[in-house]
Amino acid sequence: MIEALRTPDERFENLPGYDYTPHYLTHPNGLRMHYVDVGQTGTRTFLCLHGQPTWSYLYRRMIPVLSRPLDHRVVAPDLFGFGRSDKPKEDAVYTFDFHRDSLLHFIRALDLQNITLVCQDWGGLLGLTLPMEMPERFTGLLVMNTALGTGDQPLTQGFLDWRAWNNKNPDMAIAKLMKRSCPHLSDAEAAAYEAPYPDVTYKGGVRRFPNLVPDAPDAPGAELSRKALQFWKNEWSGKSFMAIGMTDPVLGAPVMRGLRKVIRNCPEPLELPEAGHFVQEWGERVAEEALARL
Repeated sequence: MIEALRTPDERFENLPGYDYTPHYLTHPNGLRMHYVDVGQTGTRTFLCLHGQPTWSYLYRRMIPVLSRPLDHRVVAPDLFGFGRSDKPKEDAVYTFDFHRDSLLHFIRALDLQNITLVCQDWGGLLGLTLPMEMPERFTGLLVMNTALGTGDQPLTQGFLDWRAWNNKNPDMAIAKLMKRSCPHLSDAEAAAYEAPYPDVTYKGGVRRFPNLVPDAPDAPGAELSRKALQFWKNEWSGKSFMAIGMTDPVLGAPVMRGLRKVIRNCPEPLELPEAGHFVQEWGERVAEEALARL
């Protein structure tokens, strides 16, 4: 079994805009994964996947909109190492396949059907590789600032700078980072992003992600991502909606327009001039327009 830390429940009390009942799934590896589950009787499921350094709190502005129709269910898991999910102590546990396999198991264990994948950042690097594995379960895509890690394109300088900063700051000040990226956040909202991490020992999953981005054709996850690219280009038959935070210096408009060319029949994106990398923090409009188009 994997040795892991578990954030005390009291750290999640009274978080602004986030009063969802916690749900848990114990994986075969013994780790417990937390998820938000709203509208459990709905026949259409929005599967909302977060990235680094966030957790399901990122979707608090979108969940109420997406779950408003009575036939809609919204499920937002915390990846291992994030949010209320267990956090393996050893950084080496966190790999591309570890995270991807945990998501595939999660979908199968909950038997999610008629899924619209909602993804951003690492939620996309991982999430965009899932539908090709189980295409019968996926019917829609809502994609925001993210990419496929195919390993055959040079990493941008913006990302290299972020990775270098990340590696020099293992105890990154997450609240300050979120406040800089999303200046409209209240101090309490910014602090909520820090809630899962009492100290640096809880941040292994957060630290690892920039170093997991496939940076060569033979890097872990690269071949899977290239297969996924071909799936989205040639086999995808669902409806798609793209939203772009235009001030994102790493995964902004140029990257997203390139991704749009890959996604079969993806319409023109919704461009948010004021939004940055964490598009969900401007998510009410994104969710409303996604519902209208999807």
